[in-house]
Amino acid sequence: MHNTRNDLPLESRQKLVELLNARLADVLDLHSHAKQAHWNVKGPNFMGLHELFDKVSDASDDAADDIAERAVALGGTAYGTSTVVTKTTKLSAYPLDIVQGSAHVKALANSLAATGKLIRTAIDDSAKLGDADSSDLFTGVSRELDKLLWMVEAHVQAER
Repeated sequence: MHNTRNDLPLESRQKLVELLNARLADVLDLHSHAKQAHWNVKGPNFMGLHELFDKVSDASDDAADDIAERAVALGGTAYGTSTVVTKTTKLSAYPLDIVQGSAHVKALANSLAATGKLIRTAIDDSAKLGDADSSDLFTGVSRELDKLLWMVEAHVQAER
């Protein structure tokens, strides 16, 4: 841990940095899932899905930046390399053999839902560690992921 004048106890900050880095890996992995879908989607709704998947990518990139900066602000180090993400992420691997728009919608919806669940747990975990700011950060990320999940799922909900 780096020296900081942040008044949260060192032990709490250490646990928070671990939590922030774990969720950083997840949102960075979500970013890669969204880019995989964005680059490879095909079908009659190509343009709309291509743009929507890019929104998911941008939002996950923004979330990653906020989460990483919070870890550093608490005196920690943000770990966001692809090697660390691969070892740390809790998301399932994104299927590489799909191209159809509806298949990408379903796969990306799964990734969004899984990330949202992890982020919601982080809201409570950071609050228990006495860090309302990290909890608030995670709440904002959760809200954005839920909105994107709604937008992505809307493309297949009529199929049920």
